[in-house]
Amino acid sequence: MADSNSLVITLHADDDVAIARGAIAAGTVLRELNGLIVTDDIPAAHKVAVRAIRTGDPVRRYGQIIGFATQPIEPGAHVHTQNVSMGDFARDYAYGTNVKAVAPAPQALTFQGIRRADGRVATRNYIGVVSTVNCSATVTKLVTQHFSAPGALDAWPNVDGIVPLTHSFGCCIDHNGEGIQQLRRTIGGYVRHPNFAGVVVIGLGCEANQMGAMFVAEGVETGETVVPLVIQEQGGTQKTVDAAIAAVEKLLPIANRAVREPLPVSHLNIALQCGGSDGYSGITANPALGAAVDLLVQHGGTAILSETPEIYGAEHLLTRRAITPEVGEKIVERIHWWESYAEREKGSIDNNPTPGNKAGGLTTILEKSLGAVAKSGSTPLMDVYRYAEPVTAKGLVFMDAPGYDPMGATGQIASGANLVLFTTGRGSCFGAKPAPSIKLATNTKMYARMIDDMDINCGDIMDGDTTVEQKGREIFDMIIAVASGAKSKSEALGVGNEEFVPWMIGAQM
Repeated sequence: MADSNSLVITLHADDDVAIARGAIAAGTVLRELNGLIVTDDIPAAHKVAVRAIRTGDPVRRYGQIIGFATQPIEPGAHVHTQNVSMGDFARDYAYGTNVKAVAPAPQALTFQGIRRADGRVATRNYIGVVSTVNCSATVTKLVTQHFSAPGALDAWPNVDGIVPLTHSFGCCIDHNGEGIQQLRRTIGGYVRHPNFAGVVVIGLGCEANQMGAMFVAEGVETGETVVPLVIQEQGGTQKTVDAAIAAVEKLLPIANRAVREPLPVSHLNIALQCGGSDGYSGITANPALGAAVDLLVQHGGTAILSETPEIYGAEHLLTRRAITPEVGEKIVERIHWWESYAEREKGSIDNNPTPGNKAGGLTTILEKSLGAVAKSGSTPLMDVYRYAEPVTAKGLVFMDAPGYDPMGATGQIASGANLVLFTTGRGSCFGAKPAPSIKLATNTKMYARMIDDMDINCGDIMDGDTTVEQKGREIFDMIIAVASGAKSKSEALGVGNEEFVPWMIGAQM
């Protein structure tokens, strides 16, 4: 529990900086740091130097390197982008040296889930309308708009809604290349997702992402609960809309048969995301979510860490937890791919943190990554997956994805996540149907300001009112409640129809 009388937090004995709990004016004497005098105004969540740092020296937070001094930094100075930048340094990957055995849960827990006929387990009961290509997006949206009218679903109380899945891709790409394979993998993951009782898949007809080839590649069989429609074969826009509405109407009574029953928590698969992060993210919400992940894994569940550019500089903490050297090497291979990708695109892997992240106190991607990895808790890393690959391992896993939240969450849901846990310090408004999203605020001020969007306030860790472990238990309890049907804030607001954003790689021709 933080000392509520302290103006700063020191996270590790080796750190060169402390974190401001609130705004600190120049001239303030920090008695908790042996009378250190603050020489600059320090915004809330930003860093103040606790010792002199020479030009070129590493700067440490969490006991880890977050960057290098670009000029001399005196004790009491504001440490941020004006005097710290990225730099290359060797990481000791030490594969598997920090693998800790997971003790089984002392008591088996259940949630009120939905078991599909084939044994898959759902947390929601939606019907999906899915576009194969941008050219069928309008038809998809017109179909779901038909069912959004007041009272349209009143006769089907067990159906959570009709979800449109549209995107901007699907044509003018290599018909057999990596890009179309990844798009098909993503769409296939949603078509098979247990939170959909049934889907209507809509294509144009002449696109590169041919529906038949996609179904074959992804092992999707059409039938009573997977209905394919092709606009050019149906006779145009309106005829396809009418046919799709009729198909959804046939799916509604099937979906309405779903009932919730007690099922083991081991069926839960949660996506771990953070967006709009700040300097508090790695102190409050992310480690609290990590504590909840440890509880979930103890009960046999699965958690998917992602956003590869946002573990950059902290990947050595994950390789040490890899269950085998081969699993650890998969992480490193993905890091090298991203380094090459950034160089090829004449970009920088440090173009993240975003301006909002930097305003919130994060200086480099190294600093952001070290805080982001805290979401993963402490259990072994069981496997590493490519974007949208089906996750089959239990426990903590990693899935390769960009740091763009909707794109990362799309891949995680395609991989099988049936819940999304999303930490935010600046205030991301996020939802991702068909998987309900739980948003965790890193600080109390933002939570109070955006209370209609935030599910849990983790700022009370910083306020000194609770511990990381206690907040982790609160998050875990909410995971079970939302998985059992309780609405999250984003669901109550209707957020989630626009966040299907596949990661499109490869040349557009």
